Amino acid sequence: MENNIRRFLNGMNGKTIALCGIGGSNLPLIKLFGKYGAKIIACDKRNKEALGENADKAVEYGAQLRLGEEYLKNLDADIIFRTPGMRFYMDELVQAREKGAAVTSEMEVFFDLCPCRTIAVTGSDGKTTTTTIISEILKAQGYNVHLGGNIGRPLLPDIESISPEDVAVVELSSFQLISMRKSPDIAVVTNLAPNHLDIHKDMQEYIDSKKNIVLHQNAFGKAVLNLDNDISDSFEEYTRGQTFKFSRRIRVGNGAYMSEDGKIIMNHYGSETVIMNASDIKIPGLHNIENYLAAICAVWGMAEPDTIRKVAMSFNGVEHRAELVRELDGVKYYNDAIGTSPTRTVKGTLSLYDRKIILISGGYDKKIPYDDMGAVVPEKVKVLILFGATADKIEAATKASPAYSEGNPVIIRVSNMEEAVKAARENAVSGDIVSMSPASASFDMYKNFAEKGLHFKRIVNELK
Repeated sequence: MENNIRRFLNGMNGKTIALCGIGGSNLPLIKLFGKYGAKIIACDKRNKEALGENADKAVEYGAQLRLGEEYLKNLDADIIFRTPGMRFYMDELVQAREKGAAVTSEMEVFFDLCPCRTIAVTGSDGKTTTTTIISEILKAQGYNVHLGGNIGRPLLPDIESISPEDVAVVELSSFQLISMRKSPDIAVVTNLAPNHLDIHKDMQEYIDSKKNIVLHQNAFGKAVLNLDNDISDSFEEYTRGQTFKFSRRIRVGNGAYMSEDGKIIMNHYGSETVIMNASDIKIPGLHNIENYLAAICAVWGMAEPDTIRKVAMSFNGVEHRAELVRELDGVKYYNDAIGTSPTRTVKGTLSLYDRKIILISGGYDKKIPYDDMGAVVPEKVKVLILFGATADKIEAATKASPAYSEGNPVIIRVSNMEEAVKAARENAVSGDIVSMSPASASFDMYKNFAEKGLHFKRIVNELK
């Protein structure tokens, strides 16, 4: 174990540490800090009944519970680990800092202590798939890879066993990045579009939080930016080390691009290498070509072209991303629960198929516009089934499209997922495609997008 890691963990002895949010990601931290003599307060807005076995495990691991609406009020702790979904500038955290508490996060501490090379991916869309592709390529090349972050697994609990020869591949959200003052060795920005404006005070704060992924790199860092996305491309102004670009549309001077005849090419300062044909990529969609272009830039110099190509030809994709659930009566049902923004649904589900589809959409309102999605829906969707808080916005944006006419698409309003799947089946004929892609977050009815996707899959698999 590295000296700085040992020093940090030994320094936890006798400290009071508050962990905000009693979920699967914080439970391992209770065990880790408890092992080094810290007093742990596990805080959550939910009551013990709602937390279920997680509350029991927190107590079993030695934590004191602090639950209910005022779980952060007058919190007396030396160190507070905020959960990424908490507003960084919320009153309770500001007051805690004024009283002398250190307010941090699991990912911030991990980046401070991590002894190995770090690769991190952020963006409005494509983060998880790009992060996973990078991980798969490096594992195939023989690296010991630690995959985590916003992708669902905390990495700080593994800090004692990570060696300098390993690689940490991390997905970072704007909520994690907003307070980070250390950037990864290799930073990837897939794209940026309006998102999470229900949490961020405005679009500029959202962009500024994402900017932290490159802002604190040194001269030996690498930044990978999307040339086809104006905001991502603009981050070049803040890069200090090498800058790689990727583009699905034009040739780049240093980075990866798709040629007019569909070849995936790496141009490294004038030396071009044909990696594969775009048609070799097993997972469908133009957005996944972009994800591979970003990943190629990230791993260039660490993985061989043959390794990249083999992974592209065999990798099946990530659950909840244009995932085929089943075919019934000639109708294919796809779970695209990861479509948590209109841009993600447009670039994902609405770009994949050679026919008009039946689309199930709607969910929690992140206060972002749906105009661009509405413009595309009449050309790509035959039946639009809507429920959730954003149903009105999606319907209004669709009807405002110049391509819309009565019945193009047919718009059906329902109350829940069961009714949505029932309506989809009743309106589908053999050869049709049904895709559940919310274009919205899921918090109005579900804990997260994965719970929504699993519910959809369960209902579809139970159809007779």
